[in-house]
Amino acid sequence: MARIERIEIAYVDLEPKVVRTDAIQSFVSQQTPIVTITDADGATGTGYTYTIGTGGTAVLAHLRDDLAPTLKGMEAANIEAVWRALKYHTHATTPGAITALSLAAIDTALWDLKARRASLPLWQIAGGARKSIPLYTTEGGWLHIEPAALVADAVKAKGKGFRGCKVKVGKPDPKEDVARLMAVREAVGDGFEIFTDANQAFRVDEAIRRARLLEPLDIGWLEEPLVSDDIDGHARLSAATTLPVAVGESIYSAVWFREYMQRGACSVVQVDVARIGGITPWLKVAHAAETFNIAVCPHFLMELHVSLCCAVPNARWLEYIPQLDTITAEAMRIEDGQGVPSPEPGLGIAWDWDAIGAQRAADPIIV
Repeated sequence: MARIERIEIAYVDLEPKVVRTDAIQSFVSQQTPIVTITDADGATGTGYTYTIGTGGTAVLAHLRDDLAPTLKGMEAANIEAVWRALKYHTHATTPGAITALSLAAIDTALWDLKARRASLPLWQIAGGARKSIPLYTTEGGWLHIEPAALVADAVKAKGKGFRGCKVKVGKPDPKEDVARLMAVREAVGDGFEIFTDANQAFRVDEAIRRARLLEPLDIGWLEEPLVSDDIDGHARLSAATTLPVAVGESIYSAVWFREYMQRGACSVVQVDVARIGGITPWLKVAHAAETFNIAVCPHFLMELHVSLCCAVPNARWLEYIPQLDTITAEAMRIEDGQGVPSPEPGLGIAWDWDAIGAQRAADPIIV
């Protein structure tokens, strides 16, 4: 047992390697706070969080001014107690995006420290349910990409052993979405999953109409069809279509996930470890989904989610979007289209501290 003595916060702003567009936005940068916690015995753990273009400095300020000073002196091993204490310390902004994202940086660092102390990889210490997870790729399916390029990327992904791909939807004419998806389906055949993502672009009536147009294509799911807090709308849509409805990347509270599942408003949970507030609440959502017989297919953060997917029994897919290549010494392991978690103790992310220093967007903060 050792108390937390030092918190160091680095901040990098990563540029995506490809242009990423969807029905409502362009993903132009990944603002990434990285937190390293040191306890009284000298043991360390590193965690991180992210935003996609806005809010990164707000997270940084919240960590510096509110959470890190409160964290200092707490018992590093008592992760649940720490998470709850920090949540209630910031109750005026909880639940909320900035607080959840900030909590995630600390919580993932504490899990890294715990796993390192135990000499175990995260996927085992958090559950150890499986040794790999099937991958689908999103990188070739952005909304601006022309049909021929969509097809070429899907065929290439299939050739590499990937089991599926995601294609963004939300073109002004819904028949254009259908045509793009049909082109991909004809190229890859029936043994390859195609997922779709609307990024909260539709209203309920439009989502129902578009879902019915997509049903003959037998797509894997329709993701974020409506704004994320419209649980009633998602319930109406789920009752009106045979397509699986996926939600979660924009949900910042485990209670919201409970409401979605209780009301039959989704059939796939895409809980994001950064946006839910860390590994501690991520695992709660995943296990709750298991009791509803619902699959977990997390959003983004593949370098961390690969271990969490392998920790729980109801994970089905891992989303392939390379995120940390320029600040890590090793890429995520892929074997036969499956993501394989690192066997190394901790989160399994091999941080390249020289690269982090070279790409730093702000001076480091030490508390």
